[in-house]
Amino acid sequence: MSLVDKVAIVTGASSGIGAAIAEKFSNEGARVVMVGRNEKKLAAVATKCKEPLVIKAELGNEDDTVRIIKETLKRFNRIDILVNNAGTNVMGSILNGDLLKSYDEVMKINFRAIVHLTQSAASELIKTKGSIVNISSINAQQPSPVPSLMMYSASKAALDHFSKDVAKELAPHNVRVNVISPGPVRTDILENTNAPITWEDVPKQTALNRVSEAEEIAELALFLVSDKAIGITGSIFVVDNGELLKK
Repeated sequence: MSLVDKVAIVTGASSGIGAAIAEKFSNEGARVVMVGRNEKKLAAVATKCKEPLVIKAELGNEDDTVRIIKETLKRFNRIDILVNNAGTNVMGSILNGDLLKSYDEVMKINFRAIVHLTQSAASELIKTKGSIVNISSINAQQPSPVPSLMMYSASKAALDHFSKDVAKELAPHNVRVNVISPGPVRTDILENTNAPITWEDVPKQTALNRVSEAEEIAELALFLVSDKAIGITGSIFVVDNGELLKK
């Protein structure tokens, strides 16, 4: 599934799923544009890629979103692939916490920034008959497991619907848009959010009694942007080890 000479923008590329996708695409010959906020982590991932373009950016900042496209075109003169992976969560619920603050911060990164980046890249993707992969979550398909994830789940549900609409609009231009909805994936998320559980606790939530590795999501993303998936658009691929089956 060679991506030789394809130019791929990957947001949230400094760790976890985004880092795995950037590395996988680079190994398949893509010229990768790594976007993230943490310079140190971006630099570490960049050493595993072949001459990537590294862009430090805040996706909630509209000027930064525009700059991502401009710097990519300045360096590579084309865009073939867009992977919208970056996301965040701010705790909040109806009864506990500042729900409107959660809404504003989460929707700004998890949805509005993706809408802006997708619109900004669309004309270039049409030129190359490119592909978009949006990283969602199974939380989009079920009530939030805890109230504090309410806005995170809502943002991912919005992303799922948006992805289908974009797929429909861009299909006449031969641009494909698909969604990956992971369940538990072993990243640094538990440590970063001070979650009250460990990775040893998570497998029992799934039917297969396991947790995915980020590389598994990267393999699926690689398939979806490759010519092997030429007939797939507007689809949502769940990779949750059967967690939804246990609900």
